[in-house]
Amino acid sequence: MARPRIKDVARHAGVSEKTVSNVLNDYVHVSERTRRVVQEAIDHLGYRINLAGRHLRSGRTGIIALVVPELDVPYFAELARHVVREAEKRSLTVLIHQSGADREREKAALAGFGSDFVDGVILSPLALAPDDLRAHTGPPPTVLLGELLNEGADHVAIDNERAAHEATAHLLALGRRRILTVGGREDGCVGTAQARTRGFRLALAAAGVPYDPASLLPVEAFHIGDGAEAVRRVLGEGVRPDALLCLNDQLALGALRALHGYGARVPEDVAVIGFDDVEGGRYSVPSLSTVAPDKEAVARVAVDLLLHRIDEAARPEGAGSASPVSPQDRVVAHRLVLRESTEGSGGRDGVW
Repeated sequence: MARPRIKDVARHAGVSEKTVSNVLNDYVHVSERTRRVVQEAIDHLGYRINLAGRHLRSGRTGIIALVVPELDVPYFAELARHVVREAEKRSLTVLIHQSGADREREKAALAGFGSDFVDGVILSPLALAPDDLRAHTGPPPTVLLGELLNEGADHVAIDNERAAHEATAHLLALGRRRILTVGGREDGCVGTAQARTRGFRLALAAAGVPYDPASLLPVEAFHIGDGAEAVRRVLGEGVRPDALLCLNDQLALGALRALHGYGARVPEDVAVIGFDDVEGGRYSVPSLSTVAPDKEAVARVAVDLLLHRIDEAARPEGAGSASPVSPQDRVVAHRLVLRESTEGSGGRDGVW
């Protein structure tokens, strides 16, 4: 059976081929009735957009890439779901690629994987150096996520320093003073962990609480096992915190397990808060307080910025279009979500 074409859809719907094209391209000036009739014809005939033909006509594939360090980290999995949804609203297909936080893979993503089959890239880098970004002057357009790099390309993130300040201030308001930061880093580098550590220190200073470098618990990676190992290690040394600021929810879930193994009650003995508001934290026992980034907004802003750059790159030179807009640095909202791991009885005097 021959593959249905636009003219077959138009004949079945009783409209012109131009009208079908307008519906397929989500043209706003199409009545809901016409849109419904055309969509019913598309569904009935099993029509599919010919991407190869579209590429030949427009120079675009309709495909964008989302590059994240690890697909099995819940935050990135949830973010990917939102990016796919936002892309679908704009008739785009998303290629999802795992970089493994490898610099060469991230550089390959910047270069569009050495081909022209993606129109643009949304990249969450962990290993790229500033020089790598400065060397990227050609296609495809790129939008960066996170804190590592925010110069020379469009960038989307939450205010991680402020978010950590708010989370720490909440712990301090509960009367907690022996706060450890799981995953905290002060190595002079730029990154999410460093920004959150700064927020932690600023909140301590604002409350007049002395900062002890030993309050930072380094981790190899930001996984559940790393959080559990870091907390077991410090508890095994006899340290008894009354609160843990964990720099993502995976670390916090691991910390909850380690505290349980030592007989510590959460939140009575130790209050625990994380970052990212992943689904697992809502169902842990106790449920996890967390900083919730607006992941839907991150995805929407990133896709919109990328589409703008793709359109900008497609404008012919000297066509009278506006000058290219400087790289955009967009900060999206976050909120503090308080659950059982901090919202309970206050800490006790002494140690547990």
